[in-house]
Amino acid sequence: MINLKTADELQIMKEGAQILGKAHGEIARKVKPGVKTKDLDKLAEEYIRDNGGIPSFKHYNGFPSSLCISVNDVVVHGFPGNYEVKETDIISIDCGVLYKDFHSDSAYTYPLEGVGPETLLLLNRTYESLYRGIAQAKAGNRIGDVSYAIQSYVESFGYGVVRELVGHGVGRKLHEDPEVPNYGKRGKGVKIIAGMVFAIEPMINRGTKNVVQDNDGWTVRTADHMPSAHFEHTVAVTEDETVILTTHEYIEENYPYKWRNKSQ
Repeated sequence: MINLKTADELQIMKEGAQILGKAHGEIARKVKPGVKTKDLDKLAEEYIRDNGGIPSFKHYNGFPSSLCISVNDVVVHGFPGNYEVKETDIISIDCGVLYKDFHSDSAYTYPLEGVGPETLLLLNRTYESLYRGIAQAKAGNRIGDVSYAIQSYVESFGYGVVRELVGHGVGRKLHEDPEVPNYGKRGKGVKIIAGMVFAIEPMINRGTKNVVQDNDGWTVRTADHMPSAHFEHTVAVTEDETVILTTHEYIEENYPYKWRNKSQ
């Protein structure tokens, strides 16, 4: 069942998404060599709670942290801990905020300044694929149109599109219908209508599409240990337009390394 949102509910979700975006912005100031991932998690939780939100991920199905922090070959659901960030790492940071009973969800993959050009290309192209997907997320289209836009773009570069993990509806629950895969066929799947809110989140591997799960039951990494990139926005569909509720604006203001399109 797909839960359509009212105008008032969308306004609440916009407000919560601003808390989320600013939390990401605070994290962006601290992503640098030597920082421990658990310290980024602590910062995020404090910021979210201090600004009237609740971390969506903490204790969700037993997940222990406020952030999913996934380094290099980890696709998603990495645990924050004592790991110290290195100059050659890429780091996906996925975060959610519960505000006035509604969730928002977004992710961003940071390259450190020692990351090589092929991995920067992966990040740039994955970021581009997110916006190609969003462009198709409009009333009257189908979920398959979003999926195809992402898949056809990234596979043209030989990348692997993860099958086991997909985008999802967002609302009073963190994960609602519909599922939003990053692979699919145009004209197929659920019809997109006004009132839908969902997270679009390409998870794209530099090598194989295949993934494996660690023994912790959460951490998902590429089967060939090649890097993986992950970017995500929560979007709302109206009769006239599709609105990106979440924002990467504060990340890009605060992260010193201006990496996008530097891979050319």
